[in-house]
Amino acid sequence: MKYRDRNEITAQILESANGNRVRLTKIMYDGYLSHTVTKEYLVLLIEKGLIEYLDGERTFKTTEKGMNFLRIHHRVQELTPVAPTLHSRVEKVSFL
Repeated sequence: MKYRDRNEITAQILESANGNRVRLTKIMYDGYLSHTVTKEYLVLLIEKGLIEYLDGERTFKTTEKGMNFLRIHHRVQELTPVAPTLHSRVEKVSFL
């Protein structure tokens, strides 16, 4: 699996709970995250108001602020093309 930065993991968690009420396990499976890492992210996202915990149902749901984050994240992904790897760039240089 490729390295994912904090924003990519955050977006994956928010996507998992976007429009749905999901349990911790679904977020873990969707994001390929351990229980510990998932809980750390959820605490941070709740503190920032990007996701809410519905205590009676023991589920999570993306907030409006979280949906705004997702829209911006997807837009940034569209605007920044995937950079080729360093190895593929070095192969193209003839003087090395």
